[in-house]
Amino acid sequence: MDEDTRYEAVRSRDGRFDGAFFFAVETTGIYCRPSCPAVTPKRRNVRFFPTAAAAQGSGFRACRRCRPDAVPGSAEWNVRADAVGRAVRLIADGVVDREGVAGLASRLGYSARQVQRQLTAELGAGPVALARAQRAHTARVLLQTTELPITEIAFASGFASVRQFNDTVREVYDSTPTEVRAAAPRGRGTRRATPGAGIPLRLAYRGSYQATAVFDQLAREAVPGVEEVNGAPGGRTYRRTLRLPYGTALVAVEERTQGPKAGGGTHPGGWLDARLHLTDPRDLTTAVQRLRRLFDLDADPYAVDERLGADPRLAPLVAARPGLRSPGAVDPLEPAVRALVGVAGAEDLVRRYGKALDAPCGSLTHLFPEAAALAEAGLGGPLGALALALADGTVRLDPGADRDAAQEALLALPGLAPSAVATLRVRALGDPDVAPPGADVPDSWRPWRSYAAQHLRITGELRD
Repeated sequence: MDEDTRYEAVRSRDGRFDGAFFFAVETTGIYCRPSCPAVTPKRRNVRFFPTAAAAQGSGFRACRRCRPDAVPGSAEWNVRADAVGRAVRLIADGVVDREGVAGLASRLGYSARQVQRQLTAELGAGPVALARAQRAHTARVLLQTTELPITEIAFASGFASVRQFNDTVREVYDSTPTEVRAAAPRGRGTRRATPGAGIPLRLAYRGSYQATAVFDQLAREAVPGVEEVNGAPGGRTYRRTLRLPYGTALVAVEERTQGPKAGGGTHPGGWLDARLHLTDPRDLTTAVQRLRRLFDLDADPYAVDERLGADPRLAPLVAARPGLRSPGAVDPLEPAVRALVGVAGAEDLVRRYGKALDAPCGSLTHLFPEAAALAEAGLGGPLGALALALADGTVRLDPGADRDAAQEALLALPGLAPSAVATLRVRALGDPDVAPPGADVPDSWRPWRSYAAQHLRITGELRD
């Protein structure tokens, strides 16, 4: 998109581009999402940025009306398999906060200088600035949805000091942390004084969202002890346990069959209501990103439906289910185990090798087993080989893994069928363009063949 096209998107408040770019107004010093309902500024006063971090780095503060820091992430980074796309996914998972830029570069196989140069060239901001913008958003969420002391929020958000936290919040939101907390929306139940209530969140998505199909799939695949889906269709709740870098979590996500208009724009969007119970607040960012991958909330349904809807075979399927998503995974081992031994086999492994929760919550009693635990158990066959490879690092399936390299490593494992490898490429690596082995999936469906396969599975034309 050139700048004139971007301005037209801003003028029409086109929610399709929320997260794809941001615009800032030089006369006010504020940056916004494209669908911001405020009066459209004059073209000569507008600047465009590829990321919120780039806008912040140029001295602009976030709009209090449209909250541009809360938009879904750009779908481009899920599609791309290059170093920049991998880096963005790793930063979103909190790698820079936990391991620094050196850790990020090591995971990507580049020098820190190369990573800095590539990210700055494409995103207008380096890894530190991108992580800083993410920390600021996490801080705002914690300030406005919890009663945690401000000092605890500073470190839970990933900041190295309270001073750094205070300075960043002032720069990004033009308010002190206390003022940000006081500005929390009222009357929607977003504030909770009781520590046991958890952190309420709205997980935003763009465009249409077929929640029924996603919750149906999660219900079929739910591993007892780790996951459950309760309630009647249209009002179900998905609950599960999570293993996170600093602790554990219990999460609940509510099914919403139809979302409201996003930001007052002309295109629909919405959110899924979620609640997180974290043993360590520092895990908030990572937990949110893993839920977003599981529910495929950063997808671009406009691009997917436009491409697939142009195919005569898929057109009626797309029309019947616009915005169909391709769910991912919170732990790459989970889809692997289900693919190899089924849900019943996965339940048995959870009972035998999963860590029991200190305080079970209803039917949620365990964390899914770690690869190291399954490797130490000496399991045979493809599952044992995969667990050992994941445990020793021979195979990487984290958000920043090279998809082609991971597939090559998986195919080299004894007994791992191409169908299982394809499943892992879709679910664990989030690849939107995977053709099931042996299926009639033409190249004209690229780069969205994973979504085409979802349509065919729902209609029974394709089986796993």
